[in-house]
Amino acid sequence: MIKQTELPDTIPIFPLAGALLLPRSRLPLHIFEPRYLQMIADALKTDGRLIGMIQPNQVPGRAGSGLHSIGCAGRITQFSETEDGRYMITLSGVSRFRVVREVEGFSPYRKCDVNWDGFERDLGTEEQDSGFSRKPLMDLLGRYFETRGLSADWNTLKEAEDELLINSLSMMLDFDAEDKQALLEAPSLQTRRETLVTLIEYAMRGGHDEGLMQ
Repeated sequence: MIKQTELPDTIPIFPLAGALLLPRSRLPLHIFEPRYLQMIADALKTDGRLIGMIQPNQVPGRAGSGLHSIGCAGRITQFSETEDGRYMITLSGVSRFRVVREVEGFSPYRKCDVNWDGFERDLGTEEQDSGFSRKPLMDLLGRYFETRGLSADWNTLKEAEDELLINSLSMMLDFDAEDKQALLEAPSLQTRRETLVTLIEYAMRGGHDEGLMQ
């Protein structure tokens, strides 16, 4: 298990709207832009193989130009290269971080000094949600999917552990970037589940007109 003191002070940053990574979750990515191909190649040379996923912010903040202040770092745990030079990778979520400042340099991709304080729980074991009742959430999901003519592997959803289910839905459902940020910043699994339910109910009332799945 990684200790917080072992995490680096500076990491490469991958701003990608709508792409949410959470601790102990996995995010597959298809990398094709030259600057991010270089970022992956450089990250693979480091011991941690860490990349910081973060939501772009249309309003530049103090911590970084056009970035939200909180993101989540992932370790490259799967990697393959296509014949035409693209990368297919999987990031495994390690810990959230807070952006301190953007680092100026000569690399084609962005880097930030980051602070890991306040996210010690991310490095622990699977989080529990003592107030979670699965049936109401599954019923809500059933109505949600039905109204959009979508299918799901219900057996897998029913058998998934609480954290895996809540985090997977948070990552997969097609909420906008600000909603994804709210799910990322949720201080506990219970808060994330409550936020998720609120977003689904809002979408069912017509708050989101687009498709559900990314």
